Amino acid sequence: MSTHDPAEGADRLARPASALPASIDHRAAERAATDRASFSAFYRETIKPLVAYLIVSGTPAPIAAEIAQECMIELFRRWGSVSHPRAYVYKAAGRMWGRRVAKVRMEVPVEELPEPTSLVPKPDALTEFEARHDSLQILKALPPRQGQVLALDCDGFTSAEIAQQLELEPATVRAHRLRARRAAARIKEGEEEQ
Repeated sequence: MSTHDPAEGADRLARPASALPASIDHRAAERAATDRASFSAFYRETIKPLVAYLIVSGTPAPIAAEIAQECMIELFRRWGSVSHPRAYVYKAAGRMWGRRVAKVRMEVPVEELPEPTSLVPKPDALTEFEARHDSLQILKALPPRQGQVLALDCDGFTSAEIAQQLELEPATVRAHRLRARRAAARIKEGEEEQ
């Protein structure tokens, strides 16, 4: 049997104190790079549907783009702590528009088109896009809450997620969805008859 103390040679194997923070910094940098990459992918996938949702909710296009950007910035700040980012930005955007709707003066059509933005590169392209996509016209023709529910439904949200975002009961969401689908079918039939 040996009388060797196992702790005797431990100091030779231990890392120097200065090496420890570098490895922690390296891990933090890797984690930050992964977070940036995942947020970037989320942003590219979500920003345009979010702007479209706001437009369907009655937000003018330039303000919809601005609100969507502000929500994405806020989400990026909280990226590590938000468990459902898509629900977070949709709910935040809806609330932000709700706070601003009373302050926004609906614009009167003008001769000059507004400045292009990265989300709406050609302002007149939005009108062309809306005209080409009948579903947007139908969503805009619905009562606001039904339009919101149907737009979120088309974006793949479940009844429970929609209820949470709009602060409604799931049964109420299902009722709005049913009414919205019936109204959309009537609108579509009316268009086909003309």
